[in-house]
Amino acid sequence: MTDTYAKAYTEVLEILSHLSKEDFIKIPIEKIKFYKDNMDEEYNYKINPKIDLSEQNISKETNAILISLFRDYFATEKQKSILENLLRQNQLKQEKEKIEKYNSNIIFKNKNSKVEETVGMIEYKESIFTKIKNWFKRTFQ
Repeated sequence: MTDTYAKAYTEVLEILSHLSKEDFIKIPIEKIKFYKDNMDEEYNYKINPKIDLSEQNISKETNAILISLFRDYFATEKQKSILENLLRQNQLKQEKEKIEKYNSNIIFKNKNSKVEETVGMIEYKESIFTKIKNWFKRTFQ
């Protein structure tokens, strides 16, 4: 496990500890055990239950895990469809940004313009060793 996920599991367990007992038992014991087995025990994370979770300082990995738990165990069918649409839109947005960022036409267009600016004519001068080698070739053939 990477360190970021171990910390995320610690954060998830801290957040889940503030759920009601009825909500907590909706999550399978295997998942809770997995989080406990793989959490970073040296990482000390506490949340303030008086502040909304959206205002808490949580990692992207923790956020993804919580979204997954919400979708799988707490969301209604309507909430699941809204969440799936939102996740799909975010994925399409990220793909579009990647396409724009790594568009081969733009990359090569910029590259060609840079090359054209820096390329110049280079005068080729024959080295003294090449001249001597060519003289021997002409003389002994």
